[in-house]
Amino acid sequence: MRATFLKNRSSFQKLKKLVQIGGVAAALAVPVTARADNLTDAMIGAYNSSGLLEQNRALLRVTDESVATALAALRPVVNWTVQVAHQFNRTPNVFGGISENETNSASTNLNLSWVVWDGGQRQFTRLAAEQAVLATRQSLLNIEQQVLFQAVQAYVGVLTQQENVRLRESNLRLLREELRAANNRFEVKDVTRTDVALAQSRVAGAQAALTQARGDLEVAKATYKEIVGRAPGPIQGQPPLPKGRTNLSAAQSFAMRNHPIILGQQFAVKAAELTTRGSKAALGPTVTLNGNIGFTDTRGTSRTSSTSGAALVLSQNLYAGGGLASAKRADVARLDAEKGALITAQRGVASGVAGSFAGLEAATASLVSSNEQVRAARLAFEGLREEATLGARTTLDVLEAEQDFLDAQVIRIQARANQALAAYSLLQAQGLLTAENLGLAVEIYDPTLYYNLIKDAPAERSKRGQDLERVLKALGKN
Repeated sequence: MRATFLKNRSSFQKLKKLVQIGGVAAALAVPVTARADNLTDAMIGAYNSSGLLEQNRALLRVTDESVATALAALRPVVNWTVQVAHQFNRTPNVFGGISENETNSASTNLNLSWVVWDGGQRQFTRLAAEQAVLATRQSLLNIEQQVLFQAVQAYVGVLTQQENVRLRESNLRLLREELRAANNRFEVKDVTRTDVALAQSRVAGAQAALTQARGDLEVAKATYKEIVGRAPGPIQGQPPLPKGRTNLSAAQSFAMRNHPIILGQQFAVKAAELTTRGSKAALGPTVTLNGNIGFTDTRGTSRTSSTSGAALVLSQNLYAGGGLASAKRADVARLDAEKGALITAQRGVASGVAGSFAGLEAATASLVSSNEQVRAARLAFEGLREEATLGARTTLDVLEAEQDFLDAQVIRIQARANQALAAYSLLQAQGLLTAENLGLAVEIYDPTLYYNLIKDAPAERSKRGQDLERVLKALGKN
């Protein structure tokens, strides 16, 4: 889809598309009446309206500009100056009088300065900036994973609380029936006032639990709206579990090769290596080409002058108080730090995959057990209630069985939620919880569009520079 989008587009058209898919315009384009009714809709809403994604896309563009800045340092710098001067001289002469002289002049100068050789210092800076861009792109992907997983959590949260409310409502109706039955049996002296009081207590407790469940549902809906960008509609049901690798070793192997945290840190190590090489090159000499053209006209006289010249300057910093050596050592230390961070990232990703894999297995086993628990609790409750009508069981026995049945259903609801969250957590741990991998029906943000148009450091007054300026203004208005 992205490849088709890129074909046959001018630079400005590409940038206009970037504004549309950058997040802000897409969020504004979503109708306010749209309602998510399944997990895919929730993730689409989160992707299109996330302020966190928009923020980090802008930060990526900041990092993109560092490449243009580094490239600009490799080019000559040309300065143009114009000066208009007025000079008045008043001096004593040999005859004891005063001589006055007034001149007006205008001059213009064009100066060029170009570092033609510096041992590769500026080139290393540019290459390091390119690696930093690649690292930031991976960071953006990881943030995308976080946003989509938050959408999963928000969806499952609303679904769980809705099911909990329905369960509490059903339980309250059931307990009210038990209370009516206890009152009827009390009137015919089959039970005591204690049995009626027990039933009343359970009804009051169920009412309080229902009120709490409804409050929890409103909180879940508010969280959903915060993450997805709109209030939830009727939830369709449990989300389908994503298909993944069936063994831990395969999942870890894939994650170690593809997770954005690891890839981003690998690029960060490369950037640190290039920066270190640049700081070493800074200790060597520099060759600079200087050139100038100037013209001066003094009004009221016939004096005019013009100058021009060029020079090749070799300079070497012999002593800087130890500052350059200190900077080099600091860059070497930063490189060591980035390598250490890479080891930490690799271990963290491996541990995350293992934890998510174990969590999914545990949640699946827990769901199987809870299904069996619900089945057994239902049979026990129905049997005890039947026996109570025959006088073989007390009201307390029935109420306790009903509570066991309720608890089993609550456990099953949570087990279903835990299984869904664990499945998507495993997807995130492998680096696969992205809009592109999930096939979401969204305009995938392409970080190369902006980069490709600024990587050559276009001048502000060039056509490309003017196109960029218009797009930046559009982004600011949105």
